[in-house]
Amino acid sequence: MDDGLPSDKGPSRTAMIAAAARAAHLVVDHPPHLFHDTVAATLLGERAAELLTYHRESGDHPVLSGSRSQVSVRAHYTETRLTAGGFEQYVILGAGLDTFAWRTAPAGRVSVYEVDHPATQAWKRELLTDAGFDTAAVEFVGVDFERDDLTAQLKAHGFDAGRPSLVSWLGVTMYLTESAIAATLDTLSGLAPGTELVMEYALPEELQDESGRVFSQFARLATAQQGEPMLSFFSPESVTALLNEHRFTVAEHISQREAVDAALWQRTDGLAPVDFCRLVRAHN
Repeated sequence: MDDGLPSDKGPSRTAMIAAAARAAHLVVDHPPHLFHDTVAATLLGERAAELLTYHRESGDHPVLSGSRSQVSVRAHYTETRLTAGGFEQYVILGAGLDTFAWRTAPAGRVSVYEVDHPATQAWKRELLTDAGFDTAAVEFVGVDFERDDLTAQLKAHGFDAGRPSLVSWLGVTMYLTESAIAATLDTLSGLAPGTELVMEYALPEELQDESGRVFSQFARLATAQQGEPMLSFFSPESVTALLNEHRFTVAEHISQREAVDAALWQRTDGLAPVDFCRLVRAHN
């Protein structure tokens, strides 16, 4: 599930689902936890009880357990890269209800730029205010990707294009056309040398494992019904080619199973990795 598609139709259902899955992981699944989002439930406010009830009552359903593993693993991996790389600027594309800036100590040392559609950001600001969080913790960079210059908008919010950054692009590319993905990559390739990109992409059906195909069947139907259909699917080879075309060098492709320490998959519950989406890490 994505963390917030650009939309002018109001709150993103998929952004809420992703935040609920991160919150539910701490409630439904047994330790050791893959990721600790201690803020998501509070941010969801009055919607939290309803959304978490689905996980409490039907947590073994493939789309619910799969979404918990997906959102937890990708956040774990990306935030680990942010710390390991020593980056001081963090750009979150399609930020949706991301909570990094309100729950981690490194957030005070890192300038965080949340990039999303202005309507999504207005909704998130309301949720943050209602929950008592400081909206000044991040720079909200409102962007309509079809009309606005991403780099110019980042600079207008204090972003230093001469310094390397970590850019995360999670839960978004599967909802975009390949041409839209390519246009964004072209812009990102112009950021400072040493900038690192962590991008999530969906596999075509023939490369998914059995659990991935089951998850895909339910997830694709659910997001299409919410008006956010999945549009793009890539093999690791085709993602590498696309990134190379836009002057990125791929460091690694990584599956859910590989993205966290193997000990975290030694579990007493039913949570398991799902090979439907993978992460690619690349640098310019």
